[in-house]
Amino acid sequence: MEKKWWKEAVFYQIYPRSFQDSNGDGIGDLKGITSRLDYLQQLGIDVIWLSPVYQSPNDDNGYDISGYRNIMNEFGTMADFDEMLDAAHERSIKIMMDLVVNHSSDEHAWFMESRSSKDSPYRDYYVWRPSKDGKEPNNWGSFFGGSAWEWDQETGEYYLHLFSKKQPDLNWENPILRNEIYEMMSWWLDKGVDGFRMDVINFISKVPDLPDGEIPKGLVYGNGAPYFVNGPRIHEFLQEMNSRVLFRYDLVTVGEMPGVGVEEAKLYTGDHRNELNMVFHFDHVNLGYGEYGRWSVGEWKLTELKTIFSKWQYGLEESGWNSLYWSNHDQPRAVSNFGNDSEEYRAISAKMLAVCLHMLKGSPYIYQGEELGMTNVHFEQIDAYKDIETVNAYRDFCDTGLIAPDVMLSAIHRRSRDNARTPMQWNGTPHGGFTTGTPWIEVNPNYTAINAENVLADPDSIYYFYRKLIQLRKENEIMVYGKYDLILDEHEEIYAYTRTWNDEKWLVICNFSESTPIFQLPESLASYASAEWVIGNYAESVRNIASFKLQPYEALVFSLKK
Repeated sequence: MEKKWWKEAVFYQIYPRSFQDSNGDGIGDLKGITSRLDYLQQLGIDVIWLSPVYQSPNDDNGYDISGYRNIMNEFGTMADFDEMLDAAHERSIKIMMDLVVNHSSDEHAWFMESRSSKDSPYRDYYVWRPSKDGKEPNNWGSFFGGSAWEWDQETGEYYLHLFSKKQPDLNWENPILRNEIYEMMSWWLDKGVDGFRMDVINFISKVPDLPDGEIPKGLVYGNGAPYFVNGPRIHEFLQEMNSRVLFRYDLVTVGEMPGVGVEEAKLYTGDHRNELNMVFHFDHVNLGYGEYGRWSVGEWKLTELKTIFSKWQYGLEESGWNSLYWSNHDQPRAVSNFGNDSEEYRAISAKMLAVCLHMLKGSPYIYQGEELGMTNVHFEQIDAYKDIETVNAYRDFCDTGLIAPDVMLSAIHRRSRDNARTPMQWNGTPHGGFTTGTPWIEVNPNYTAINAENVLADPDSIYYFYRKLIQLRKENEIMVYGKYDLILDEHEEIYAYTRTWNDEKWLVICNFSESTPIFQLPESLASYASAEWVIGNYAESVRNIASFKLQPYEALVFSLKK
């Protein structure tokens, strides 16, 4: 197993718009991030994944980029970015930028030129097609609702947009476009950034003839995913990117890849494939999805979660590397989705989730506020939500009668991306100390109880528990490189596994319920006579390792001794 700094690192995602506002305009910014670096240094993280800060009209909160080498005015200036980068590096914190190159904004100069004329040299930077039988070129639906095609009156053709109509897809078949992207990436790396998280990067290669997709039951538009997810030239493009840019720097790369499987991930992240270091898959965050995706809220079983995590742990054991996460800017809050966010169990279950994830093999990601136990928000009116996906879905499903408004709002409470985007809760002052102005989206009303000031004053808080886990990782190679083995496969309340590294073996036990199940040491581990406590989310106590009762949402890690 080749050792790398990014395998040993702990990552922390910042969603800049919601992290810290420094000037009272209600929008988080770069100076705000700089002002909070000491907080992150104290936590012990190694890398900040910075969601997009580029120039953007903000149709999709910065994932619609109009200037790849400029900073969004609301976030500050390039001088502010440089100050933040230097300040992070002074604290031994690396910065991983968000690279969004499946699409740009329709206000990018490339697209404005592209749509100016069919003869424009920029025409082929995007995916244009004539109408087919007087309609769209194919039946694909957009991820944000409606058709994936938008008619352009000036040139009499449609352009493809897998997301918002203000996010036209870039045409990676064009080598000149690819060269522009590689030059832009090099510019940022030469500035000193330490890597890239690549947004929906496995969508960049489309099947050339763009055939119709199958129309799911009850829906209007076809599913184009088979024709752009892990497309025909994706590995060629990523290997070219690596040979042109990535190999020249000591950096980290992680690809966001909806629809990726283990075998494909081996190709993307294999040791000698010269593509990426890690991928983000979506198997676990899609648990409970139903007929209407995230808006059909169903229950999930612990055995399903264990099957998913184990599939990835075993699958990338010999080649490749796992990224580990519970939530991000596109997902509901971890403790609300996978734990128990009630007043009684929120803190203890948040710590359990931290143990379960950080003890797996791979590089762990903490989403801002996760270390505080921040929860989903239950806005009572749809008007309080800002996320384009959420607002469009409410309109599409409720207007057509597929889902009743009250049922849809309940699903939004569980699944909306805005659950992760409410402002960071720093203290109990108005707006949680995020801003002195009016926040761009309302702060979760529970900020007076759940905030950074409170957890920093409590030595038994979730924050300090995360800090202990991070410190353990720095001191014990078994947490990074140890082999994973699942035990108690069929148990519906206990997730237990071992990690093995050289002569060491750790046992990880996590109770995902508020009941008190009995843990029984399996026969395969019967030769271990005793166990040394490593960490737990309740007070340390002596256990008969062969059999003992777990407390609600208890997490325990033992070092096994023969």
